[in-house]
Amino acid sequence: MNPNPIVQYLNKHPEELTKADLIKYIEDNDIEMINFRYVGWDGRLKTLNFFIGNREHLDHLLTAGERVDGSSLFPFIEAGSSDLYVIPRYKTAYVNPFSDIPTLDILCSYYDRYGNAFEGAPENILKKAHDAFRKVTGCEFETMGELEYYIISEDEGLFKADDQRGYHESSPFSKWNSFRTHAMKLIAESGGMMKYGHSEVGNFTKEGLVYEQNEIEFLPTNVEDSADQLIKAKWIIRTLAAHYGIEVTFAPKITVGKAGSGMHVHTRVMKDGKNMMTENGDLSKIAKTVIAGYMDLAPSLTAFGNMNPTSYFRLVPHQEAPTNVCWGDRNRSVLVRIPLGWRAPVNMIHKVNPQESGDLIDLSDKQTVEFRSPDGSADIYLLLAGLTVAARHGFEMKDPLKVAEKTYVDVNIFDEEHKSKLSKLEQLPGSCEESADMLLKQRDIYTKYNVFPDAEINFLVKLLKKHEDKGLIAKIKDDDEKIMALVNKYFHCG
Repeated sequence: MNPNPIVQYLNKHPEELTKADLIKYIEDNDIEMINFRYVGWDGRLKTLNFFIGNREHLDHLLTAGERVDGSSLFPFIEAGSSDLYVIPRYKTAYVNPFSDIPTLDILCSYYDRYGNAFEGAPENILKKAHDAFRKVTGCEFETMGELEYYIISEDEGLFKADDQRGYHESSPFSKWNSFRTHAMKLIAESGGMMKYGHSEVGNFTKEGLVYEQNEIEFLPTNVEDSADQLIKAKWIIRTLAAHYGIEVTFAPKITVGKAGSGMHVHTRVMKDGKNMMTENGDLSKIAKTVIAGYMDLAPSLTAFGNMNPTSYFRLVPHQEAPTNVCWGDRNRSVLVRIPLGWRAPVNMIHKVNPQESGDLIDLSDKQTVEFRSPDGSADIYLLLAGLTVAARHGFEMKDPLKVAEKTYVDVNIFDEEHKSKLSKLEQLPGSCEESADMLLKQRDIYTKYNVFPDAEINFLVKLLKKHEDKGLIAKIKDDDEKIMALVNKYFHCG
């Protein structure tokens, strides 16, 4: 039932696809072009087109890859030694849904002139982070992302949804259900595994335009595959919007006082196919160990997940976005939330449908831990690499369970009666500059096991500090013109 036509036709799991398999699909389905796709320093997919001349040409492409100018893709590479190879990862192949010419797209990895994985490539940093996690823990790390975005279209004045009350709204009050489901179909056909899609809280009307927030949430999978499907999904959503003639933005904040768009990431630790996040109907020690790693590295993780000044207009109190380094079960203002997770064996389906068996069902494998600070400005590969490092770091900390206990909150920390608890919690950075400072302070944890190269950290710090945004929120919070100038500058971030 896999919706990817390549997987359907070959009747193979994507991990098993070979060069011969792709050649067979291309020949049997009259594919005329191949696109090599790879991510640059700005986190966006790049494209290299090949018109297939003959079978020998196709075989060569899928064997040797191609050469690209690395210095144009990664500014921290010196121009004198900038040539890189892009090598296709067969499991990522999908049929391009937008090309008039029948085209197969394949995500690629970067390699240097010696035939080694380029250490500064985002997909390789994530792979190194996952390899280190496996080595330290003996487990696998899985993630699932949530893509929130706004659709902007003309206000036709029909069936207006209530302001900031769009959560799970249906048509006709939600205008773009059809766009979202169309995007989901294309994402599924490209290999994306999704949990669901829905309209989100944010909606408002301004200057004759309707702003409607939507979300697509994915299913947990290997952290490396998770990054691939998120990067493809963002490209598909944007390209589809262009075909519809509407505007889409993943920007963290597009106006003051309205819901911002996050990119929450759910995480879990797996061993031999078993979810290790629960134990005897409760959150496991492993889960709390991972959370402790997130708590400790939270101030520097914003350097990967919140990469422009508008990110920090979203991370403010009372907006269901985190500002404090803490975790909890129910409060959506915490940094790490433990979603409702079917921890104890139940059978609610029998209660609703008495004709079904009444046997208890263990659904604890669904439990995840949600990291809530990132947004659409994030570099997806570096963010997921950073989270993988943080999860590993939890296992290497001296007393992670004490850290988890100290940072746990089970209250609304913004209530007047809980101000004393709030004052004891660390704050997330309030700007790109502060995030850069924290990344420098904690850099040794990221560079351990040669996961993040020093050159990459140095470049990112320099990039973040260029924003010169320390204290910016306080300076312009009452100046709508300056805020909108900032919003427009980063409207298509990530």
